[in-house]
Amino acid sequence: MDALSSTFLSTLSQHPKSLLSFNNNNYYYYSPNTSSSFTLKAFSIGGEEPIPSPPKRQPISSRKPSFPSNIFNTFDDFVNTYIDPPRKSCVDPKYVLSNNFAPVDELPPTECKVVEGSLPSCLDGAYIRNGPNPQYFPRGPYHLFDGDGMLHSIKISQGKATFCSRFVKTYKYNIENEAGFQIIPNVFSDFNGLLPSVTRGAITLARLIAGQFNPANGVGLANTSLALFGGKLFALGESDLPYAVKIALDGDIITLGRHNFNGKLVRSMTAHPKIDPETNEAFAYRYGPFPPFLTYFRVDPNGIKTADVPIFSIKRPTLFHDIAITKKYAIFSDIQIGMNPIKFILTGGSLVGMNSRKISRLGVIPRYAKDESEMRWFDVPGFNNLHAINAWEEDGGDTIVLVAPNILSVEHTLERMDMIHGCVEKVKINLNSGVVSRHPISTRNLDFGVINPTYVGKKNKYVYAAIGYPPPKLSGIVKLDVSIAEVDRRDCIVACRIFGEGCFCGEPFFVAKNNLEAEEDDGYVMLYVHNEKTGELNFLVMDATSPNLDIVVDVKLPRRVPYGFHGIFVRESDLNKL
Repeated sequence: MDALSSTFLSTLSQHPKSLLSFNNNNYYYYSPNTSSSFTLKAFSIGGEEPIPSPPKRQPISSRKPSFPSNIFNTFDDFVNTYIDPPRKSCVDPKYVLSNNFAPVDELPPTECKVVEGSLPSCLDGAYIRNGPNPQYFPRGPYHLFDGDGMLHSIKISQGKATFCSRFVKTYKYNIENEAGFQIIPNVFSDFNGLLPSVTRGAITLARLIAGQFNPANGVGLANTSLALFGGKLFALGESDLPYAVKIALDGDIITLGRHNFNGKLVRSMTAHPKIDPETNEAFAYRYGPFPPFLTYFRVDPNGIKTADVPIFSIKRPTLFHDIAITKKYAIFSDIQIGMNPIKFILTGGSLVGMNSRKISRLGVIPRYAKDESEMRWFDVPGFNNLHAINAWEEDGGDTIVLVAPNILSVEHTLERMDMIHGCVEKVKINLNSGVVSRHPISTRNLDFGVINPTYVGKKNKYVYAAIGYPPPKLSGIVKLDVSIAEVDRRDCIVACRIFGEGCFCGEPFFVAKNNLEAEEDDGYVMLYVHNEKTGELNFLVMDATSPNLDIVVDVKLPRRVPYGFHGIFVRESDLNKL
């Protein structure tokens, strides 16, 4: 793309609508063959070849770009072509958006065929998964984390399944959909180095002055996860406020709007709040580049947000991606990934990176703290967990136990995800002595660990996690018995399912059967599985108690779901209350 002519740039600025892949290997884009004509081509891992006709697309906005828009878009294209083209594969859209990472268009509610087994009544509800799905083909660098949020839902009722895919209608999505081109820059890929940041920042400021967008309305993507609390279902991304969504009776996904909890929540919120299943409270936080770098708060069962608790003991901006809770405490992970302005200015690297000199630590604060006076920090060198699986108290409340995947080679988290290894560890903090002990409970490359949601904040036995092969692709899932590590320091995997060559899955989710006296693992594990050889996508339901995680229900979906992030299952009784 760095050899494109200025004529193509000006034309592209008027017609940048995303060209969406409709087979399992190719992603479509326009390629110039002269200064004034174009050939539609497809690229794949194997190379590039002409194809006869474009895939079906949604209509481009009929509104013609204004004169200022054409000017700004031309400057954008100049920066993307000559100043900061996508030199690295981690931000090259042709690489990042290949195969099943390629985006898809929206799909209205479509009935699915159950090809194996039958859907039990305890699964009446909806499984919804969130993930990045760029509305437009990126004109410059693009990171996997930068796509617009799209929800992929399978609604189950009386043994029948209905599938639907819809964008989260964020403020960013709506204004760019109306304009017909990207307006708000990408956070992870557009600000790598001083010169690209200055030039893109200047263009963004010009768009702001011209009235093309208002950052007060939010610039987030809502592309990371979902959570049900305070009587609402939220699509979440940690750079903005949550967006309330609902599932209609016909299975359609409806965005209700950006939610600020009656004006009490400002700027942003984590994509990983923890909900106590007994009190129905949500424990959450926000973090950012300016002091206080971390702010803790909670939301009561009625959806009322409590007062902020600023954490001033955080001295520099850090990536706080997840939180854990026990019955008495909230636990934060101050890891080695944060903002690195010196490296950003001197070497032209990313503003977000690893600080190798920093010692990781865990912060413990009472759940109902009114300030940070009771916050305690414990050094845990080399422990970098992006996700927290669960935590609980032992020894009469004197010991906190945290189970989480420690990301080895954390320096590769943003640029070489295929080189990271998630080693699930059990960490114990003795609150009396201050001593921290830890040990691995599995040697497999694991992440996206989930548990029976009714055990959040209390001692649990089983964890279901995805196998990186390598990340961000996931080749199968395992079941861990974390109690084994109490007496025998060996691998805790007690069940495993690999989906076969060319088949990759998403994050698993555990759904318990409707039996209050059931065992912890008496339920089902569900997820999406994509076959890259055939292009087929299936929704699988597995018996969580079986040694091989046997598939008990297989639902063939009408089209693929791009690889993404986190999901949730919402029972029909809760869907009806939204």
